[in-house]
Amino acid sequence: MSPLYEERRRFQRIHLQVPLFIRGRDAHGEQFLELAKTLDISGLGAFITCPRALAVNEVITLTIPAPSITSSALVPAGMPPIQGRVKRHQEAGDVHLIGVEFLKPIG
Repeated sequence: MSPLYEERRRFQRIHLQVPLFIRGRDAHGEQFLELAKTLDISGLGAFITCPRALAVNEVITLTIPAPSITSSALVPAGMPPIQGRVKRHQEAGDVHLIGVEFLKPIG
């Protein structure tokens, strides 16, 4: 990193792929529920791959599926849904890269 460049993020990004469900309205105004995954995540937002195009400024709900009963006791049983706003959208082949800002920080 160049000494002239200063990271301005308030929360560190973690490169972590987590499956999640996205619920909301797509770029065509249709309600949907899709399985997607994070590429990175922080306390304020996430960068997600999604099979659908989403409109910038659309509010969506992200839900991390609860692990199965046979999963490790170290993993919480469930996490409440996270509300987020689409801040960025980019096509990448047959998927869409979505930048989401959480309405309330997590963590």
